[in-house]
This record gives sequence, C-alpha cells and structure tokens, in this order.
Amino acid sequence: MSKTRHFSKKPVNTIDPETLTFKDRFRALSNLPAFLKLVWQTDAKMATGSAILRVLRSAVPVSMLYVGKLIIDHVVAATHDGADLSHEILWKLVLLEFALAIVADVLSRGIALLDSLLGDLFSNHSSIKILEHAATLDLDQFEDSEFYDKLERARQQTIGRTILLSQVMSQIQDLITVGFLAVGLLAFNPWLILLLLVAVIPSFLGESHFNNKTYMLTRGQTPERRELDYVRYMGASDETAKEIKIFNLSGFFTERFRALSTKFYLDNKKLVIRRASWGSFFSMLGSLGYYIAYVIIIFQTLNGKLSIGTLTFLAGSFRQMKGYLEGILSRFTAVSQGAIYLTDFFEFFEIQPRIVQSKDVLPFPKPIRYGITFENVGFKYHKSERWANRNLNFTLHPGEKLALVGENGAGKTTLVKLLARLYDPTEGRILLDNVDLRNYDLADLRLNMGIIFQDFLRYQMTLAQNIAAGNIDEQHNRELIVASAKASLADALAGRLPGEYDQMLGKRFAGGVDLSGGEWQKVALARAYMKDAQLLILDEPTAALDARAEYEVFQRFSELTSGKSAVLISHRFSTVRMADRILVLEKGELIEIGSHQRLLEKKGRYAELFELQAKGYK
Repeated sequence: MSKTRHFSKKPVNTIDPETLTFKDRFRALSNLPAFLKLVWQTDAKMATGSAILRVLRSAVPVSMLYVGKLIIDHVVAATHDGADLSHEILWKLVLLEFALAIVADVLSRGIALLDSLLGDLFSNHSSIKILEHAATLDLDQFEDSEFYDKLERARQQTIGRTILLSQVMSQIQDLITVGFLAVGLLAFNPWLILLLLVAVIPSFLGESHFNNKTYMLTRGQTPERRELDYVRYMGASDETAKEIKIFNLSGFFTERFRALSTKFYLDNKKLVIRRASWGSFFSMLGSLGYYIAYVIIIFQTLNGKLSIGTLTFLAGSFRQMKGYLEGILSRFTAVSQGAIYLTDFFEFFEIQPRIVQSKDVLPFPKPIRYGITFENVGFKYHKSERWANRNLNFTLHPGEKLALVGENGAGKTTLVKLLARLYDPTEGRILLDNVDLRNYDLADLRLNMGIIFQDFLRYQMTLAQNIAAGNIDEQHNRELIVASAKASLADALAGRLPGEYDQMLGKRFAGGVDLSGGEWQKVALARAYMKDAQLLILDEPTAALDARAEYEVFQRFSELTSGKSAVLISHRFSTVRMADRILVLEKGELIEIGSHQRLLEKKGRYAELFELQAKGYK
C-alpha cells in the first residue's frame, strides 16, 4: 500500500453534481496541489523547465507593446514639423522588437514540446498508478458495478488530465502576463482595468454555467457509456464473432449501439446549441466594453493627453488583457471542472482492500502438517442477502485429493476462492495447520497454491508467455516452461506450432494461431505446474477435453500431485471418483462427504447425481 500512499489526501467527494456551485468549484481546486505533486513525480526536471519557459514567455507581450509604443512615438517625432532626429535608436528598437518576436516563437515551441512530452509521461505514470492500486484491491470489489464506474472514470482521467496539466500551466502563465500588462495600464489609466472586468465577467458566468451542465451530463452518462463500449466490443470482436453470426445478433447489437449513441448525441446537441447561443451574446458584451474603452483612449489622444504611441500601447494592452482575462476566466471554469473530475481520479485511490495482512505474518508452512480446516465458514457477496456458502465444516488433509460436487450455483467455485483467500469468510474461519489463514503472508500463500479456473484467460501472447502466466517471475525460465507443458500434455501442441513455444496465440495480432478449446485448456493446466505448489486447485479443468485426453490428463495429474493436496471441481463423475474424498454441496452448504464408494452406499444426493449421469451412458 505504500506505493499509493501519496494519494491519501481527502478528495472533494461531497460534491453533488446536481447542485454544483461556485463554492464547490473553488473547493475542487484543493485537488490541484495533489495533482501538481503527481506531475512533479512524473518528471521534476521537465516540469521545472516548462515553468521557467512560461514565466519568460509571459513577459514578452507587454515588452513588445512597450517597444512598439517607443517606435511609433519616435516615428511621429521624426516626421513632426520636419524634425531631424537620428534614426539609429529607431532601427535598434525595430531590431529589438524582431528579437522579441523570435524569442516568443522559440519559447512557445519549447513550451509546447515540454507540455507534449510531460503530458505523455503523466498519462503513462497515472495509468501505472491505477494498475498498481487496482492490483491491491479485492476480487469482490471488481464484481461490483459501482466500483467499475469509479474505475472507468479514473481511467478516463489519465487521458483527460493531460489536457488539465496544460490548462493549469497556461493559467499560471496568463496570470503572470496579465500582471505585467496591468502594471502598464495602471501607469497610464488605472480605471481601464475596472472597465475591463465589467466587460469579461458576463462571459465568465456563462461559461461557468454551461461547464456545470457538461459535467452533470458526462457524469450521469457513465454507466450507459460503459454499456456503449461493451456493445461496441460485442458487435465486432474475434471472441464474439462466432455467436454473433450463428445467432444473427449483429442487428441487435447495432440497433442497441445506435439507440445509445443517438441518445448521447441528442443530449449533447441540445447543450452545445444553448452554449453557442449564449456564448455569442456574452462575447458581444465583451466587445462592446472593449470599444467603449478604445473610444475613450482615442478622445484622450485627440485632446493631447496621450501620445500616439501611448494610444497604441493602451489599446493593445487593453485588447490583450481582455483576451487574456477572458481566457483565464473561461479556463478557470475548465480548470475547476478538471479539478472536479480529479475527484473521480483520487476517489479511486481512496478505495481500500478489505483483505489485508496482519502485521506479523507467517510464512506458508512447508510442508503442510495438519491440513486446511473450515470451521463454520459462511460467505455473502457484497450487497447480497443470500449466502453463497454456509456452515462449511471439513478438513483437507495433507496429501489428500478432495473433489467438490454439486449443481451449478451450489457454491463450489466460491469455496475455492475462499481457500485461496480471494475472499475472506463473512463468518467462521479457515485454518491452515491450526492457524487462521489471515495470519499468513498473502503472496506466499498464493505462491504455494496452483489454481486454474474454468474461465481461465486466453492471453493473446506467445505460448511460453501463456504458460509462464502461472508464475510470471519465472517467465524467462524456458526449462520450467517446457517441463510444465509436458506435465499438462501441452508439449505435443508446442511441437505442432510453427513457432513452437514462441508462437503467438490468438488471432488478435499478426501471425497469431488460434487453438481449440481442449488445446487452450492444456495450456492453462500448464500454468498450474509452473509453481512448486503444495496445493493444486482445478476448477473444471477438462471440460473441453475428450474422454481419452481427460483420462491421460488425470493420470498425469495423479502422478504429479503425489504427496500434495489437491482440490478438484468437476461435473464428470469418471473424474470425481479418482479423489480420496468427495464433498457434495447444495445451495452453498455441505450435505455429504466421503469416498466415492461410501457415498454410493449411502444412497444420498451424490448417488442420485451419479445415477443420473450414468444413465446417459447406457
């Protein structure tokens, strides 16, 4: 958790998007220090360089205006009443103005370059932070739709906050520029600044109002946008193409995408039209204020109170200050908007795992001496009233092969996840060698468990990488990878592939080769053998294998797990009967336990299920 500790600042998480106020916007700015700290951590030298260039660039506008004033005054003096003045100063001023123009261009390009590089680095850095923090969270949190909304909004901020970075830096630069210009105006006509504020405030209020509306609309659309992305994926993916064609679902997904995207378009269209209309009106008010000031400056010049050069300086300063202030105020709404979105980003890092290690953790026992005991274990999924497992009492002895049997939804996979501490029991406890499972080092615990779930991932990577996924720290250990493939009978597959163990699997990338379901299953099984695990857990490991391949796999499995504990979930009783004991689950509760022969003699639920399956082979 120490890797994400710098995100522990309390975010602005009490903002109701439906009642967003200016106070909320200013409160949201409190997110910026943590944001800038994250930028600094991304690349301190680049961030410092960008800041220095922006300060220098902010001094250029007022400098050019003042040099322009001196040039005009000198030209007017040189041509007035035939006065004969030296032009040497004039050409030096022209050369200085030219130099300032070059410097301004170079500084602007340097700023754009650093911002672009820093933005890319920041996007990568923040994405890595999200991945690192997500890795610390619990499995059941990933199974919560509200969590996924927060995760999706945090992911969006890794790209959107690159824009915010540029906006914040530009805001600081423009504020400094306005400060320089304000000094010039104060020296000649201080009251022009008051007129300037009156001219730009209406535009600011309008932009702020519509940014509120945009935020509320975007936040409210998060669940539907996730559905839109899902529909887009389902309608055009190598993994879904088969069923889409067989069931003729293309029209269904297309229409669903059209309905959602059209709704988003109409909602956005209504908002942007109103924004454009009011924006034009407020812009007109701003222009009116500028020209009132311009006319007053002209009158003062005609009355001899100001020189022609001063007129151009004041008019230019007023015009540029108006532009900068409008930009600052408009950008303020964007920056505060971005700061509010940062709440979504930092809020994700406030989510903490419920499965945590105790302070004085124990190493996994090698070997297991007394076994794993479930004592009155019960488990409920988050926000669920139904028990997935309840009243579980049994012991998995050292070296024992235990099979789990039950209909779909009986709680078999949940029990396995409790065993691997992917979940913690809601009630009761699980003991390993008479010590609560919570007291063991979590990483060491999982390192000593080889688990293959029925819904294993088919990585679009090489065969070697697919196998090494079972113990990624050994990804360069080709000898272990080959040995694991032999253990799962996947070595024959490697021999048939053009690139052998370096062959890209899947059709997503060029040169990839797809596998049959049974071949993928052997690759997944090889992952379980990548660890020298004391406990192997296989959840429907042979569902896609034919009868001969299944027999071969389990004969091999029995040999390789000699002296080790194993848990097997299967609906095939030809496989189940190989176990030392069979645990029968119904509605999450243990109803029978014993050997195959003993359970048949008992004539209970197991015998009933066995007979039903046996009839299918008669």
